[in-house]
Amino acid sequence: MTVDLDLASRVLDLVRAASPGAQAEVTVDRTEQALTRFAKSFIHQNMTDAGIGVRLRLHDGGRTASGTTTTADADGLRALVDRTLAAARLCPPDPQWPGLTPPTAVRAAAAMDEDTAQATPAARAERVRAFVDGAGGLETAGYCGTTLSQVTFANSAGHTAQAQAAEAAMSCIARCPDEDRAPADGVARLVTRRLADLDGGVLGVRAATKARAAVRPVELPPGRYEVVLEPAAVNDLLANLAMYGFNAKAVAERQSFVELDRVQFDPAVTLVDDPLDGGLPFDVEGTPRDRLTLVDAGVTTAVAHDRRTAAAAGTTSTGHAVPGAGAFGALLCDLRLVPDSSRPRVSGEADGPAADADVAELVSQVGRGLLVSDLWYTRVLDPRSLVMTGLTRNGVWLIEDGQITGPVQNLRFTQSYPDALAPGAVLGVGTHAIALPADWGTRTYFAPPLRLASWNCTGNASG
Repeated sequence: MTVDLDLASRVLDLVRAASPGAQAEVTVDRTEQALTRFAKSFIHQNMTDAGIGVRLRLHDGGRTASGTTTTADADGLRALVDRTLAAARLCPPDPQWPGLTPPTAVRAAAAMDEDTAQATPAARAERVRAFVDGAGGLETAGYCGTTLSQVTFANSAGHTAQAQAAEAAMSCIARCPDEDRAPADGVARLVTRRLADLDGGVLGVRAATKARAAVRPVELPPGRYEVVLEPAAVNDLLANLAMYGFNAKAVAERQSFVELDRVQFDPAVTLVDDPLDGGLPFDVEGTPRDRLTLVDAGVTTAVAHDRRTAAAAGTTSTGHAVPGAGAFGALLCDLRLVPDSSRPRVSGEADGPAADADVAELVSQVGRGLLVSDLWYTRVLDPRSLVMTGLTRNGVWLIEDGQITGPVQNLRFTQSYPDALAPGAVLGVGTHAIALPADWGTRTYFAPPLRLASWNCTGNASG
């Protein structure tokens, strides 16, 4: 990584030579993503995508601009500096420029697992084989992937930071055929910091069990239902709360429901953003990241800031700047819904049988409602109240008197996510939080299952 620090320093030197008064920051990202993909229960592709990205942001003559390149040779770096300075001259004045992050201590990143960072296709294929075997003859598809990220930051104020992280992920389905209707799919997903912790056999059994249980679903009428959301469904709630809710720019522009120091959630809800479990310890502005509590037992306590929104609010950055934050705002990276610690924790790994027992415990408390595996195609109807619409998928089941009585056809919903988590609306939180990949970007969310009093289903298979 010393090479990348030298590379960033060269970019800063080029900026100084071209415009001595400019303030500049440089981020060098090296990413290696490797996938083993399979369909119809056979591996059909091993691929690796390794690349470098250099991002320059500078403030020159009261104007701010940024640029990127994937060409890290001398000509590519000089072209990056020249066009970014040229862009700055064409930009409008930026009186709200917050300045650069001063030299600041950044904690060391969590130890990276070398076996994950250097994983071979054979190591990923072992997990795929275990998944296929665990599915017990059902047709399967999906991927096992590993990612190595190395990030280097430097600015003209003298601040530097470096970190690296690795993770492994599986996202797979098992399909159960049905001669009379469309086949039923069961899904299993998981992200870990160590490839060795990915048990493809356990995930295969889970996906196949769900697929077999979802055959020949019945249609239910639209209406409000009590629900148990499995972690994959809760993942969508967290992703949209992160993007549209706890975003300081959206809050300042009155485009978010968030109001600080108010009881906006059920006391069972505590939300934290925590990079300490393998996440990167600084953001693209070089600001150190630490554990940030956003909701404490139902009370909204914080939002995500970058340097610009923090300066406007008279506070400090929380370390959540991302590329393009000036237009969109800061984003949470490692959002976690804290599991319920008041109940005895089911023993075992969070991604193993204990996770299924966690869901079963919440199901046993429901008089009549739905068990929902997954949400997808979700879209914002009203960002201020965070009313979302979307569909269920990969399995929905009717719950009666604490027992799953049969599969249900997919339903459309129209639901305010904050209302679903409001005081009195959360009837139970699981004791295990499972790490799941976001649908976009490199964020990771940690989600336990949830039992909610009401979920507004506005359509069914008939319309």
